[in-house]
Amino acid sequence: KCARLAALARRARIGVCADHPDQIDGYALAARAAGVVLHVLVEIDVGAARCGAPTVEAAVALAQRIEAAEHLTFDGLQAYHGSAQHIRGHGERRQAIENAGARVRATVDALSAVGLTCRTIGGAGTGSFRFETAHGLWNELQPGSYCFMDADYAQNLDTEGAERGEFEHALFVASTVMSAAAPGIAVLDAGHKASAIDSGLPSVWLLPDVHYVGASDEHGKLSLGKGAARLGLGDRVWLIPGHVDPTVNLHDWYVGVRGGLETGVVETVWPVAARGRMD
Repeated sequence: KCARLAALARRARIGVCADHPDQIDGYALAARAAGVVLHVLVEIDVGAARCGAPTVEAAVALAQRIEAAEHLTFDGLQAYHGSAQHIRGHGERRQAIENAGARVRATVDALSAVGLTCRTIGGAGTGSFRFETAHGLWNELQPGSYCFMDADYAQNLDTEGAERGEFEHALFVASTVMSAAAPGIAVLDAGHKASAIDSGLPSVWLLPDVHYVGASDEHGKLSLGKGAARLGLGDRVWLIPGHVDPTVNLHDWYVGVRGGLETGVVETVWPVAARGRMD
């Protein structure tokens, strides 16, 4: 992977993260073999307890190792707080980023003390970007789900305690009623293989009294509330995925529609070119 990354750096400016000395040594060897320079950011743990140098001292040591290596340039910090994106309360989410900012500031100050500056401080996501923007430390924002949105992000609360996503939903899974044998229930042809449910079940678009309540491999079960119109065989139901990122990886194509789902026109079809490419 390091060799492939270095080869790509012949065609583009490449930034890569590190939180362990062995990674830095691997990058340096690959970059030297390819005759390129890699821009390396030290990833720091700002509260997610996932990746990242756990202490300020560890982060400084890594940055110095990068700066001392041939064919590597210390480019700054990666400070993404992944778990903060889905903290529901507005105030709690903001506080998580305040805490992250304190860790970033301490690291920046310690780096400055040894003569190192951060060209880039990257982080932020769809659920928190407003807080990083207001903080003034981050200069590269990395939200991604905003372009499609999903049912999980839509549950984040605003300052008034209401559910309101920052962005509109733009990606839907088209499903069809395949069974309506029992009163108050309909079954769709969209289950685990159509929509990722690791962040919760899909929600149903524009049918407020209809709820997606269960999924199996090829089936999605709907509960029809008292005010819901009866759904019959062949009826189209649009689903908002619970987690948009892995849902995209379940499909081969995006179907681009302009003018609304019900009356719009298919304008384009895009292949999901990166589907399954985990290497």
